Amino acid sequence: MQIDQQKLGDFMNKVVTDAGAAMSAALVVLGDRLGLYRAMAEGGPLTPAELASRTGTTERYVREWLNAQTAGGYVAYDPETARYTLPPEQAFALADEQSPVFCPGLFQVAKAVWHADEKIEKNFRDGSGTQWGEHHTCLFEGTERFFRSGYIGNLVGGWLPALDGVVAKLQRGAKVADVGCGVGASTILMAQAFPESRFWAFDAHVGSIELARKRARDAGVGDRVRFEIAKATDYPGDGYDFIAHFDCLHDMEDPVGAAKHARRTIAADGTWMIVEPFAHDRPEQNHNPVGRVFYSASTMLCVPHSLSQGGPGLGAQAGEARLREVVVSGGGFSRMRPATETPFNIVLEARP
Repeated sequence: MQIDQQKLGDFMNKVVTDAGAAMSAALVVLGDRLGLYRAMAEGGPLTPAELASRTGTTERYVREWLNAQTAGGYVAYDPETARYTLPPEQAFALADEQSPVFCPGLFQVAKAVWHADEKIEKNFRDGSGTQWGEHHTCLFEGTERFFRSGYIGNLVGGWLPALDGVVAKLQRGAKVADVGCGVGASTILMAQAFPESRFWAFDAHVGSIELARKRARDAGVGDRVRFEIAKATDYPGDGYDFIAHFDCLHDMEDPVGAAKHARRTIAADGTWMIVEPFAHDRPEQNHNPVGRVFYSASTMLCVPHSLSQGGPGLGAQAGEARLREVVVSGGGFSRMRPATETPFNIVLEARP
């Protein structure tokens, strides 16, 4: 075997980079949970002792954390003053829960992936699956926090206006179903933006529905939103003017069944919005940093959940052509079109 030393060196640099990223991901979770990022965003340049004092933590640990964060480019260091600063761009992404690019939730998902490695190893060996509810609880919070930032930045201002006539219906007052709602981030944002509409939200995970109900009350929209435990293939009601599936259709054990049920429950002139992870149809088109994140999550989370219920395991990189088979050929919708996209999501519009 002939070894190209330059190629080997380049690859080992990738290994070191990836190992550093994997290990420092735990430090991002800690920094978020301990309030270190928020304190830095509010406090300007700080010494380790000052940051520790502001957050009720221990200086020795904070000092090591700061140097790891600086080595990764998350924090800036001034050797003349021996102080550390969280640059405004990093603060926007790491310390502001209302930011459209707030990202600590993504690192919580990474934590959940590591917690599941032995379960998924078994899946690899025997072909079984792991249900969503069997994962570490940080998965549910992390997924909601990560997706919520994208919804804050895009849902009301970009995705809904890209659909034909939907915003006008919501402004007048529409009957809406949010299917696979998780802990309700998407539902609550729509309810806040469109007070004349009424919302029914469904998810099969009991814990998520309980938390969603609390969050709706806290947001002041509990009187216009109903969260119920139901699957995508059997949720109640009909005549929905607008049905939405956010980042969930590819996870389901019966995506065609979900599409058929959406077709049965949608109004004659209704709209079904399907938000999915961004993907092209051919694997080689997704061999990039975003695709790497989604294929990894798909391996550890999405495919195992679908297979656990005997599903097809569409995966997070299903692509538009495969989803068209589900929605049009399988579900009975007359047409589907890509309405808009972001680097992380594709938004599809289907009509009866």
